[in-house]
Amino acid sequence: MSTTLLSKAESMPPRAQRYHFSVLLLPVSALLLVAMVLLPLGWLVVISFQSDATSALTVQNYVDAFSDGSSRLAVLNSLLLAGCVAALATIVGTLLAWLISRTDMPCRKLVRALILASFVTPSFLGALAWILLGSPNAGWINRIWVAMTGADTPLVNIFSLGGAIFVMAIYAISYPFSLVSNALEQAPSEYENAARTLSAGLFRITRSITLPLAMPAILSGFILSFLEAIAAFGVPAFILIPARKPVMTIQLFSLFSEFPPRLGEAAAYGMPLLIVTALLLVAQKRILRRRSYTLITGKGGSFRRVPLGAWRWPALVIAMLPPLLSVILPYGAMLLVSLSRAWGRGPFAPHNLSLHWYYATFVESTSTRATLEHSLMYCSAAATIAVVVATLVAYVRARRVLPGSGVLGFIAMAPFVVPGIVLAIGFYAAYSHPPIQLIGTAWILIIAFATQFLPIAYANGLSMIGALSADLENAGRILGASRFRVLCFITAPLLRGALLSSWLLIFISAFRELSTAIFLFVGSTAVITTTIFDYSSSGNYEALCALGIVMMLIIFTVVIVIYRLFGVRVNRLQTAEITH
Repeated sequence: MSTTLLSKAESMPPRAQRYHFSVLLLPVSALLLVAMVLLPLGWLVVISFQSDATSALTVQNYVDAFSDGSSRLAVLNSLLLAGCVAALATIVGTLLAWLISRTDMPCRKLVRALILASFVTPSFLGALAWILLGSPNAGWINRIWVAMTGADTPLVNIFSLGGAIFVMAIYAISYPFSLVSNALEQAPSEYENAARTLSAGLFRITRSITLPLAMPAILSGFILSFLEAIAAFGVPAFILIPARKPVMTIQLFSLFSEFPPRLGEAAAYGMPLLIVTALLLVAQKRILRRRSYTLITGKGGSFRRVPLGAWRWPALVIAMLPPLLSVILPYGAMLLVSLSRAWGRGPFAPHNLSLHWYYATFVESTSTRATLEHSLMYCSAAATIAVVVATLVAYVRARRVLPGSGVLGFIAMAPFVVPGIVLAIGFYAAYSHPPIQLIGTAWILIIAFATQFLPIAYANGLSMIGALSADLENAGRILGASRFRVLCFITAPLLRGALLSSWLLIFISAFRELSTAIFLFVGSTAVITTTIFDYSSSGNYEALCALGIVMMLIIFTVVIVIYRLFGVRVNRLQTAEITH
């Protein structure tokens, strides 16, 4: 392979004609990052201090944003929601990680695959499925409960703060699970084996050795679950709006959806989300840096799984509960509803099963087909742009092409600390007026998606380029290749796996993204997630479920096809996105 790569660099222009390629790498990278990152974030800060009516500088936006009682209640509800979600997800995720990584529980690969399935499932889709299962009057669980017991009150009420905590927690489990299982798999079990030799019990070994080894990952998982919950829009929109429980993201949506939008007040109200996210992510990074102490004995230590004995199968039953609640029951409910002419009649009512909604949604409805095509095109374009820009910046940063490359790396990672819903406000403010007016076009969604998930591609690219020897690149330069030619024909082919995994992660993340799309789309640029949101608002759950099933089939197909064709380690993508 190296001979092929070097042969591509032999026919190069003279040295005097190729300097401009290298010199342009830094300004081109900087210009792209300014348009994608700095301009939206800069406008976000500016309009938070700017009057919507007169454009004069003012702090009135902050006063108005937090003077209302419902706004302050929304902040408290958001903190309570995020704290409970993070606590539940961390406890359950840590238990699952220990069972899969450290014990001889059967069917460990199956449980891990189901957790990956819950990771790629949008939580708002899970919320819609649980509305079908747990709504007070029509939910199937409550209908079965009433029929069996004759009770006057429902068993569960998904339209409550507790319902939102439950739904968000079962989909946030993947964050602590991935981090903790990764930490436990990397750490040798020598200390635990020695403790068992000294007759220490399982509880004492876990409390004194295993949990301290994984504590940085546990704390990091808690932080990421907290951030995911406090910045979520979909689940609160579907569950808490009917429950009349305000949270910060719903307040932001209400400010933005007025006509004209109260942009200044929305930007001011979103600032605490941005600050909290930034501070907690800094804390998370510092915690993860301490994870090195888990590998004191180095790699290659003995590893022996904890024998569970008679508890092996009960442990499997416990481990299957989260996938049952986040994957099996929701997908089953959505599939049955999508095959029902009217889901209120019951899933097995005579003459109720039909493919009508799939035909109506994807054959008769040209608008729905258009939204599916938009999602595929926009997300593919966003993933491609993000990977190209991130690889360019990562190369400039890793190879230190010119002074100032470290600043580019910092800017490329900046969207990681900005919640999607806040970033969307910044894009709306930056590109809703001349000289670059993108509102109402597909480009606003494409660039917003690319920017939101740019840190994933940058972190992957930087780590891989940093680990890649520069010998082939230096050989190409000696043969007369410019840095740009070397990057295209030598470095990029060597990074094929990393680039494909980054593209896949960004495509999946953008394809299921709702909070950014709901702020920036118009009727002609609707995507699949915004169409699902519209169907939910109109109560068309049958068409919604048909669209949701097709959406998830596309996501799983993309994962499987790319894994089969290119060998990308899909089972590691989850950890890659979370840690980056």
